[in-house]
Amino acid sequence: MNPQPLFCPNIACASRGQQNAGNIRVHDSLRQRFRCRTCQKTFRATEGTLFHAKKYPATTIVLVITLLSWGCPLQAIVAAFEIDERTVQRWREEAGQHCQQFHEGAVTQQALDLKQVQADEMYVKLQKRLVVWMAMALCVPTRLWLGGVLARSRDQSMLQKLANKIKRCAILAPILLITDGFKGYVKTWQNAFREPKRTGKRGRPQLLAWAEVVIAQMVKQYHKGRVIGIDQRLIQGSLPQLMSLLAEECKISTAYIERLNATFRARCHGLVRRGRGLAKRVATIENGMYLVGCFYNFCTPHQSLQTELARTPAMAAELTDHLWSVGELLSYRFAPPPFVAKKRRGRKPKAEARIQEGDKEIVTG
Repeated sequence: MNPQPLFCPNIACASRGQQNAGNIRVHDSLRQRFRCRTCQKTFRATEGTLFHAKKYPATTIVLVITLLSWGCPLQAIVAAFEIDERTVQRWREEAGQHCQQFHEGAVTQQALDLKQVQADEMYVKLQKRLVVWMAMALCVPTRLWLGGVLARSRDQSMLQKLANKIKRCAILAPILLITDGFKGYVKTWQNAFREPKRTGKRGRPQLLAWAEVVIAQMVKQYHKGRVIGIDQRLIQGSLPQLMSLLAEECKISTAYIERLNATFRARCHGLVRRGRGLAKRVATIENGMYLVGCFYNFCTPHQSLQTELARTPAMAAELTDHLWSVGELLSYRFAPPPFVAKKRRGRKPKAEARIQEGDKEIVTG
């Protein structure tokens, strides 16, 4: 996956989002402005990216966002670059929204053979003694972060949203789902991984469960606040299916998703359990989650995936063929949906109706 060439971003243009269509011409080479021959509108090359309408150079923005994605405190960035704190906060919010849109198109809407998925949730403290739950999922063979969901309570609806995210990027193939001992996961997996059986009859079709879905749980046993043992449970599926889907380890475990949780806590200051950098809004945590997640997937080589060259989780999942730079990720442009002309209502014009009648007479004649 590479950044697209230039296209017209005008929503009202009939050629919007079309790449290499021959409708883009240079309007002002000094200011890097281009013109669409279809709608005659001009636009800059940075429109639709994080660098659009910024008075600071792109190199400075890239450095600031890189430091934020690695957990650098905001006050340290303000002191080092002498940039207003509100400006840095706005860049962080825009970068998080950009990464969320990028993740939806680059990961969630792709068809992947996940094989083994681990999911877990953690609580996040906000100011004024508020608590938010964050549930995330990880593809174990490729270490690919599949996404996350935030909710005010740890309930079934939060888990259902996470399961729907996983299903959207999964193909109909054998898959192993591993979680902790939370009871809500079993019913959520069973409800999510179903397909409708089309019979052509009226009414809602019957939903049939995937035949090759294996569900397992790792339940920790406590005594006086300490873990004294682990109970491995096979909820759905057979033992041969379980052993064939366990890639590198021979036991049911949630170690990979717990390591990912530690990575997110280290890089996003709002997730720290005991600290002074508590977030005020849920949107701040959500933007930070997508910012760290996209940098983890596309811009950070993973040590366990390294062969002859350094590989990222996105490269292991064959979503891209190279290591993305921070500037490349932030300058990625999203093409608008194709233009669809509105249907004309009412009677047809008399001239058009006469032409159609004349064509019919010629054909019949």
